[in-house]
Order: sequence, then structure tokens, then C-alpha cells
Amino acid sequence: MTQENFKNSLIGESPELNAVLWAAKITAASDVTVLIQGESGSGKEIFARVIHNESNRKQQKMISVNCAAIPENLAESMLFGHIKGSFTGAISNQKGYIQEADNGTLFLDEIGELPFSVQAKLLRFLESSECQKVGSTTTHKMNVRIIAATHRNLREEIKKGNFREDLFYRLHIVPLEIPALRERTGDVQLLLTHFTHSLAKQYHVEPTRYSKNAIKCLKAYSWPGNIRELRNLCERMSILLAGKTIEIENLPSEIKNIQNDEHLVSLPDNGLSLEKVEIELIRQALDKSSGNQSKAARLLGLTRDTLLYRIKKYAIKHH
Repeated sequence: MTQENFKNSLIGESPELNAVLWAAKITAASDVTVLIQGESGSGKEIFARVIHNESNRKQQKMISVNCAAIPENLAESMLFGHIKGSFTGAISNQKGYIQEADNGTLFLDEIGELPFSVQAKLLRFLESSECQKVGSTTTHKMNVRIIAATHRNLREEIKKGNFREDLFYRLHIVPLEIPALRERTGDVQLLLTHFTHSLAKQYHVEPTRYSKNAIKCLKAYSWPGNIRELRNLCERMSILLAGKTIEIENLPSEIKNIQNDEHLVSLPDNGLSLEKVEIELIRQALDKSSGNQSKAARLLGLTRDTLLYRIKKYAIKHH
């Protein structure tokens, strides 16, 4: 798979997306553990699948597991398997997701939701590649690449006692941070066109069109549900207004009301210090990104170098 194939799976031309695509493409060629971080709906599973398809395991299975959907009392059995009679209801020997993914890739989505009781066993597997079924006294070597993903700030979860620090560092070998859609608004129109035409084919209808004002409104929206929310909107418009031109009044209220917000910031009658506002916004961005300067720069619409220059200029310290 080439860089072009990556782009076909992850539509966009923004520098923020391209930087992650470049890192993903290089990472895919090795068997290194990957931690994909990003908000819900930003495309973490698509990244995982593309990494698998680029790897030398592409002919093998990629097993996807939503850790948030695993019952806590069954988590160990579902991941590692169990032998007959190991617990009530274990009426036969059963493979776990790890055995199912042997020679392939195991994608652990929402790893932050994995029960704390199972995290130690997953850490041991990552360190030794040895898998021990529940109720068994023997271990078996498994050749599995792990890709994990989360929308949570795992460093914060560690502080709360919800996530093991040693597991975090074992997963955090190659972190990939997927930018939110609001951080790459230049890609909104590309995604809009892509989804509109693919959905028109799927539903056998004429594709919808979007007026300039509607597109401007869509670009101004913050997209809290990210790409998933944009796709859902395209699907709704494709079904309800097939072949029509979408105007601002056709858009959902939470989107079209954006146009009523003329000013992002209101200037007080007695004025303010622009320098103090800039310093405060930089501090807030550093807080929101837990000190991650690249992410803070994206939140402010700056390059990392520009942010570093301003941090130095104002002697801003972040703890």
C-alpha cells in the first residue's frame, strides 16, 4: 500500500493529518506496538486498519475489540481464552481474542476502559508474547501485533488510579495523535464531497450539492462528533434531500446557529491587553493538551515553531 492508498482511506490534505499519515506509514512497516489517541469519531479504527493493511501481516486477520463493551468479569477470558471447567459456564475450551489474532493484529479500541484487573496480564503478554488461558497452568507463545486506541487522556487516568503506568509506557512506544476535525477545517469540503458521492452510490440517488454559504457554515462548526458526525449529516441529507442543493436553512440547528455568532471574543468597553490575552490562551492550550506543545499549537491554529517562539517570548512556564 502506498501513501496514496493511505489518503484514499483517510481523506484530507491538511498538514496536521499528513504528519500523522507519514508517521503511520513508517510505523506500519515494523511490528512495534502503536497507541492511537484521538477524540471519538476522529477515525482511530480506520488508522488501525490501514496500519495493518500496510504491514507484513496484511494477509492475516485483524481482530478488533471494543474494550468498553467487554464485561469486567469476562474480560480475562475473552482476551486470553479459558479451559473447560475453569469457571461456572466454561463448558468447553475457548480461544480468546489473542489466540484468534495469532500471526495477525489485535486492535484494542478504547484501551482506557480495560478493567484494571486485566491490565497486568496484558502487560505480561506485551513483554513476553506468552498467553495463558484462564484455568490453565501452561503458556503458549503468540505472534500478535498490538494496536491500541483511546479517546481518554491516559496520563490523567493513571493519576486517578484507573490505568497502570507501566502498561501505558509499554503501549506508548509509538503514539499517533489523530487531529480532531475542527483542527483541520480545510478538509471539511473534501470529506463532504467524498461522503456525498459514496452515499449517493450506496442509496442509488442523485448526489446532493452544498451552496457556498452552507459550506462556509459547515467549516465554521466545531464538529464535536468529528468525521462520524460529518458522515451522519451527509447521510441524512442524501436521504432527505437527494439531488437538491443544501442551503443553510436545511442544516441542523446546532450547525446553522454558528452563523449568528459574529464575534468569537467581545472587546470590553474599557479595552484589554492583547499580550495578556495571548499569554492566557497559550496557558489554556498547554493545560488542555497536558503540556503537549504540538497539540497546543493545533488548538491555537499555530505551527509548533511559532508557539515555541511565543512561549519563549513571554517566558511562559507550564507545570
